[in-house]
Amino acid sequence: MKINQMDSCMQGSFATTLLKQENFPDSFKFYFKNRHAQIQQNWHELDKLVRPKLKIAIVTETWPPEINGVALSLLQLCKGLQQQGHKILLVRPQQSLKCEEFSPNKECLVIAQTLPKYPGLQFGWPQYLKVSKALAGFSPDVVHIVTEGPLGLTALQAAKARNIPVSSGFHSPFQDFSRFFDLAFLLKPIQGYLRWFHNSTDMTCVPSKDTEKALRGFGITCPLSIVGRGVDTEKFSPQYRCQKLRESWHAGDDTTVMLYVGRLSPEKEIQLLIQSYAAMQRMQHRKFKLVIVGDGPDRTRLEQMAENCEVVFTGSLTGKNLATAYASADVFVFASQVETFGNVVLEAMASGLPVVAYDYACASQYVEHGVSGWLSPLGQVNTFIQTLYQLPARLQLKQMGIHALKHVKQSGWQQPVYQMEQALYQVVKEFYRV
Repeated sequence: MKINQMDSCMQGSFATTLLKQENFPDSFKFYFKNRHAQIQQNWHELDKLVRPKLKIAIVTETWPPEINGVALSLLQLCKGLQQQGHKILLVRPQQSLKCEEFSPNKECLVIAQTLPKYPGLQFGWPQYLKVSKALAGFSPDVVHIVTEGPLGLTALQAAKARNIPVSSGFHSPFQDFSRFFDLAFLLKPIQGYLRWFHNSTDMTCVPSKDTEKALRGFGITCPLSIVGRGVDTEKFSPQYRCQKLRESWHAGDDTTVMLYVGRLSPEKEIQLLIQSYAAMQRMQHRKFKLVIVGDGPDRTRLEQMAENCEVVFTGSLTGKNLATAYASADVFVFASQVETFGNVVLEAMASGLPVVAYDYACASQYVEHGVSGWLSPLGQVNTFIQTLYQLPARLQLKQMGIHALKHVKQSGWQQPVYQMEQALYQVVKEFYRV
């Protein structure tokens, strides 16, 4: 077999070389061209045997154009899996706007219900019969449930009833959110539900080792597989820096712009950034500007807090506008301590920004302390604040941003897609193991 493969490769290479010769007889060109095409076809068939194409039902309660890390990461994974030849049934709530970047092979839409305090987010009604019928019509090899809400629970039940292997994703630490919304009394019930849900699946995909450790900590015993995140370094780049945008922020050449991007919600601890910024304005001769990109239930309160210190609130930004905002800042500041990953850290680094964050999740993996940013131990708020107070001059920030970009330059979506693909292969293999 190996000899035949080597022979095929040599013949293919030989054919290519010969076809490039201008004076080679046409009859021979035709032979080698056809022979080369046959060899390529053989390799294509072999690839299908080695990497079988799966039919994947993906169930999610969030999907673009909704703006959040889960939806945007899922979009990239779906695109990558489809490009690898896998077929996708997308089960999700209805939306008023359409995602233009991806078309699944099939789609099942359920009634949507807006989340309280989060008008931009929604969950899907548990329409069991509709979901079950969609699974029956698509006959998936595996069902991957992204979110653990009513729609995810319905899909889990429908898949179990049809004896289809199930994987899940863990993306949002709901058990940590409860303390920011006066819902501490729900902590144990939420943990209990999440533990039951994920232990009912054949595998749970997590974005980082920190999340893996956290899940093991509260009793999730099912197999765990790390599926990382990536960043599009063409979409996010220092080349989009815009002086006019900085001027609209009232940031001159001598102003250090601190940028936050993300949901405006209590668990993100944005109030810490505003309070630190106000103190920096009083304490230092240097000029600073805090720019906050995003929207959410905490926006009104945060704007009231910042009334007297000239914080720029841009609202939600997407596409080129978002990339320009990143590239036009000088340093990225991220005070959240409840992330499963934190895509915005990668986007900032790809845009040439050093990062101030906690030594946790994405920042822990990608930020090199003192080289491409600063990492504070998790829970040490005073250390984080002192880092902000001691930010160096813009020239040093720029040099650190160059290191940040260099570090994430190869962090595209190819590896996460491969990890996802391998996780799904493993689920199917183990489920049908005799």
